[in-house]
Amino acid sequence: MTSSSQRPAPVDELALLKAEFEGGSADVWRSALGGGVCVAGPEAVRAVMGNRHGVVAETSDFYHHRHGVFGPRSAQIAVGRAARGLMQRHLQDHRADLPGLVAELLAPCSEWPDAGNLLVLRHLREVLLHPDAPPHLHRTVEAIVARAVLAGARQRRRAASRLLFRRRALHALHTEISARQRAARPLDHPAGPRDLVDVVVGGGGPAADPRELVEVYLSFLFATAGSIGFALGWSVLLLGTHPERAAADPGRTVREALRLWPVAWLFARTPSRPQELGGTPVTPRDRLMVCSYLAHRHPAYWERPDEFVPERWAEGPPDGAYLPFGLGPHTCAGATVTVRLLEDLVGLLTRDWRVSVTSDGGGPQVGPALAPPRFTATLSRPDGCPERR
Repeated sequence: MTSSSQRPAPVDELALLKAEFEGGSADVWRSALGGGVCVAGPEAVRAVMGNRHGVVAETSDFYHHRHGVFGPRSAQIAVGRAARGLMQRHLQDHRADLPGLVAELLAPCSEWPDAGNLLVLRHLREVLLHPDAPPHLHRTVEAIVARAVLAGARQRRRAASRLLFRRRALHALHTEISARQRAARPLDHPAGPRDLVDVVVGGGGPAADPRELVEVYLSFLFATAGSIGFALGWSVLLLGTHPERAAADPGRTVREALRLWPVAWLFARTPSRPQELGGTPVTPRDRLMVCSYLAHRHPAYWERPDEFVPERWAEGPPDGAYLPFGLGPHTCAGATVTVRLLEDLVGLLTRDWRVSVTSDGGGPQVGPALAPPRFTATLSRPDGCPERR
C-alpha cells in the first residue's frame, strides 16, 4: 500500500487554469490539466456554448448518467419545464417560511458552507420528496446530502463505507422509482407532480430504465441542496467581508457573487470536427474545458474583475462573458427559480440582520462544484443584539 506521505498531492484545477491564463496571452490554449483545451475568452465561450454553427457535439450538462445521456431532448425539456413549475409553486407558497428558517438555522452563529446546504434542503424538502413518501426514503435523501453533497463530505469517510452506502441509497431510490413507474402518473396529471421523483418518472415514462431515472433524480438533488446552497454561501461570505455593500440591491449582490464564484465553474464539450477555436487547432479527440470562472474575470470584458462590485449590475453583462448556469440550448432550466430564492434569502439577511463572518483563511473548495471555504457567520439584529435560540 502507498502511505499518505507518498501519495501525490491533489491538483488544484482552478489554480492551475488561472495560472496558465495569467501567464499566457491566449483565450484558448492547451492546458496541462489532463491535456484538455481550456476556453476562457468570452467570444470563444459564446461559440462553444451557444453552438449555433455546430462547433461542438450536442451534450447536456445535467442529464448525464453512467451509460450515456437521458433523453430524447424532448424529454429533457419536459422534465426541466415540470421541475421549474414545481419549484416556482413551492417558492411562492412557502416564501413566508424563510424568516423563521433563517432565525432557526442561521442565528446567532452558523458554520458554512454546510449551513447554506442544510437551509436549502430544509426549505425545499417537499420539492425533493413529498411529505407522504416513505419515511426511510426521506432519511435516505438527508443522508445522501450529509455524506455526498456537503463540501468535503466524501473525503471524511472510507471508500468501503461510501460504496456500501451508495448501494443502499441507490436501491432505495430504485425501489421508489420503479413503484411510481407502475403507478403511471404522467407529467400532465391534473394535480401536477408532487415532487421531483414524479417529475423524472413522468418525463421518462413507464419504459425508461429506473437506473437512469435514479441518476437524473440525484442530479436534481445535487443541484438543489448542493449548488444553490454553495451559491448562498458565496453571497453570505461576500456580504460578511464587505459590510459596506450590505445596502446593495439583493439581485445585484447575487449576480456579483455568481460572477466571482460560479458554482458551475467548468463545462466540458467535444469539438464536432477539426477546426480552429480562438487560434488553437482542435479535433473531436480533444476535450474542451469552458471555464466560466475565467470568463467571469476576463480583464478585457470586466472592469476591476477580481473585486466585489454589485453596482456593476446596474447594466447588463458583456455578451458571452457571464454564464453561471451555462449558455445556449442547455442553460440550466432552474436558473430563474434559483436566482429568485437566492435573492429572497439575501434580501432577508440584509434587511433583518447584520452579517459578520470569520473565515478559516482557506481558498475555495474545488471539485465538480466550486464551494466556499469554511467560515462562521454571525447574525445579529440591526440594534446590535444577537439572536437567541
